[in-house]
Amino acid sequence: RKIKVSSLQDGSLKLEEQQKHAYQFFNKQELYSNTRRVLDADRYPILLWWSPLTGETGRLGQCGQDVCFFTIKRTYQHNHMTKAFLFYGTDFNIDSLPLPRKRHHDWALFHEESPKNNYKLFHKPTITLFNHTATFSRHSHLPLTTQYLEGIEVIKSLRYMVPLQKKNSLRKGLAPLVYVQSDCDPPSDRDSYVRELMSYIQVDAYGECLHNRDLPQHLKNPAAMDDGNFYRILAQYKFILAFENAVCEDYITEKLWRPLKLGVVPVYYGSPSITDWLPSNKSAILVTRFSHPRELAHYIKALDTNDKEYEAYLEWKVKGAISNQRLLAAIQERKWGVQDITQDNYIDVFECMVCNRVWENIRRQEKGLPPRRWNAQVNHLSCPKPEAFLFSSPNIRWTSLQEMWIPSFEQSKKEAQALRQLVERNMNFTAQEFWTLVFKEETR
Repeated sequence: RKIKVSSLQDGSLKLEEQQKHAYQFFNKQELYSNTRRVLDADRYPILLWWSPLTGETGRLGQCGQDVCFFTIKRTYQHNHMTKAFLFYGTDFNIDSLPLPRKRHHDWALFHEESPKNNYKLFHKPTITLFNHTATFSRHSHLPLTTQYLEGIEVIKSLRYMVPLQKKNSLRKGLAPLVYVQSDCDPPSDRDSYVRELMSYIQVDAYGECLHNRDLPQHLKNPAAMDDGNFYRILAQYKFILAFENAVCEDYITEKLWRPLKLGVVPVYYGSPSITDWLPSNKSAILVTRFSHPRELAHYIKALDTNDKEYEAYLEWKVKGAISNQRLLAAIQERKWGVQDITQDNYIDVFECMVCNRVWENIRRQEKGLPPRRWNAQVNHLSCPKPEAFLFSSPNIRWTSLQEMWIPSFEQSKKEAQALRQLVERNMNFTAQEFWTLVFKEETR
């Protein structure tokens, strides 16, 4: 569905010569029909990636019956056919924005990453600047909640699962718990919790955070995190500490899915609504259900010595029975794939969602109807203020949480409000104007 374009000026398209082998998967009649349509028409909506995520200077994208021109070239900002600006959340900043924003200019946000990359997006004044969203939230226009899960069969697979009898034997040299993190002291303050937990139960920590055990040399590279040999090491453990780097609704990463794939029980901390996404009612241990790491340690020690109770957490996997209909439906209904070349990736689907909506309004205009308006809502990105664990002593709360993440979150609220005011003014602004307004907010 992608047709490369050499240039576009005033809506006029010049097609590059296409090689036949590039279209081996297309129906020939459809291809010729689509090509004629491109040649016969001289105007297509332009969707401009303001964040140069794709690196594509010009491409026609076929989105069902609709065709749009996708580009990262900002020279198209004022082209009369430019209908939407696409932003990648991590790169969204105040240095330059496509202002003034015309009434027909939609803004679309793609943000699948942690809030620590750009906190100001997570406040109402900023998120509601956008018309279309693709985020990790189930409430966004294109939910990416299952972005780290290739498919249902992957977590049902017994490929890496180690029999319990062997796990019990391996316990002579391994701790019951394993922790693998090299992104230390993030907003979730997970290292503080694990450090306290280590006072009550043995934990093997392979990463840079709280490190106490070495991986084999060939697995120390971060790129080895998806290596089969790395998986086999983790699969020997009974429990994996699966702590996200931030606490946000529906922000779920490989931290959860990896242990489920390997047949290890995840001890999870992250999305408050994680039970909505677990494969069964008894497939993970939730940290928030314990008032103190000491209680969690006691529970894990009890499971470690009770095979029947431990196996209850893996029954769903052994039987291949996933009872969570929400999870099954999300995987079945999503229009994009993960590490699957037979499916579009989520960026393609995001682009086409915006393209189809732009064309819907073009058709409405042709019929004399008012345009349909889409708007982002606060729950399209929802992350509360980072907080210290309740067990933490006031004397040791000097961690990065207090030094950096909480102040960063608080300032981001002021940044979001300042940004909103300047965008609504609908004129270009300087960084100095922005920061002057931010500090003005602070002094109120």
